[in-house]
Amino acid sequence: MSLSNILFATNPGTTRRELFASAAEISADLSKRAAELDRDGRPPVGEIIKLKKAGLLNALHSREVGGGGLDWVDGLRLVRILAQGESSVGQLLGYHFVNSQYIYWALDAARADALGAETVAQNLYWGAAVNPRDPGLVLTRRGNGYVLNGRKTFSTAAHVSDYINANAVLDDKIVGFVIRTNRPGYVANDDWDNFGQRLSDSGSVEFHDFPVYAEDFVGQPTAADASPPVLSTFNTPLIQLVFVNFYLGTAEGALKAAIDYVRSTTRPWVTSGVERAADDPYILERVGEFSASLKAATALADSAALAVQIELAKGHSVTARERGAAAAEAYAAKVHATNVSLDITSRIFELTGARSTADKYRFDRFWRNVRTHTLHDPVFYKAKEVGDFVLNDKIPEVSLYS
Repeated sequence: MSLSNILFATNPGTTRRELFASAAEISADLSKRAAELDRDGRPPVGEIIKLKKAGLLNALHSREVGGGGLDWVDGLRLVRILAQGESSVGQLLGYHFVNSQYIYWALDAARADALGAETVAQNLYWGAAVNPRDPGLVLTRRGNGYVLNGRKTFSTAAHVSDYINANAVLDDKIVGFVIRTNRPGYVANDDWDNFGQRLSDSGSVEFHDFPVYAEDFVGQPTAADASPPVLSTFNTPLIQLVFVNFYLGTAEGALKAAIDYVRSTTRPWVTSGVERAADDPYILERVGEFSASLKAATALADSAALAVQIELAKGHSVTARERGAAAAEAYAAKVHATNVSLDITSRIFELTGARSTADKYRFDRFWRNVRTHTLHDPVFYKAKEVGDFVLNDKIPEVSLYS
């Protein structure tokens, strides 16, 4: 059962401006507490509750059901803003967006609308347990339903999720389903001990005779190599864009922290000839270089989000070719964001100096966060997919990674 399962009514009148203002306010607060949060590494229950209170979880749902009515370009910008304050919270908002919107692409309209309305009305957080490299879960028939058993080594928002997307083996086939975590038999473990994304609540989950019903299924059980409907595969380019934006938000947060430190604390070098570190020409050059890189990377991220949004809006009429071309745009943004964010988060110390490596600042958290998650799927495979599309006109092969 979710530790953040407290109901907060969303104000149906929440506007785009209010959502962005709330994201900026929460991000600023996170930034002040980020070193302590990183040190503790606890599930972000309080942080998810704040997102609920602000209506941010429902930003992409339609205004007709009380959501914010934003498109994906704006939704991903919200992810970027939150990641400036704390990378894991930006990640979790983005994951929720993809997991909670997936129902509209994979389910029939009536069921999707009902789940969407329930999500908004109860302000529910959506996570997932679908890592394809860690099958782990088996569904067996029992009575008029099924029971789920097994363990997933990695999950998303294990403790704070109200709903999760999951998949399992059933009679040598694969079945996907959406389930509430408040059913008996769901266990979220406190075993996420990685050096980055320490608030992402990504530890293992276990299912012990967890009840599942036919109405929970997303489609019928299929062979592992079956081709899914094109629309239902947009979760992959969109989750990759979530990665893009919280990587870049993390790098933006790192540069801001470095700039604040230079202004307040960094001392000019003895041969610099200047009285303030903020006037050091080499520091100025690097701030300009990093800023230019981030501006280019965020522009590419927004452009890629728009490309995916345009094709997604075609609904069931979208073709595999259109989806693939848009995905290639997202993956190009992923390659660039990975390189830019790793570069900036590791080089901010060139601005701040030796004293800034003190543990009390934990400025290394920016690099640790990006380094941890950029290993989620190897970036050189994303670069290969982009290259294959550009050179050979081959669209990326559909999978949970591409």
